[in-house]
Amino acid sequence: MSGWTVTFLIAALVAGMPAFGGVPGLAMVAARIVFFAALVAAAVTGLIAMSKGRRS
Repeated sequence: MSGWTVTFLIAALVAGMPAFGGVPGLAMVAARIVFFAALVAAAVTGLIAMSKGRRS
């Protein structure tokens, strides 16, 4: 599950690159959505790992 989290985080950073370069619009919105989804997925994965007694 944490592999998917890292994948989505990288996808968000790659999608955000054009937005930081000055290209406004949908790329920035999409990057923001994917970034926050990756943060939520990381938090959920960490909570599940802690509840099972594993350290992440």
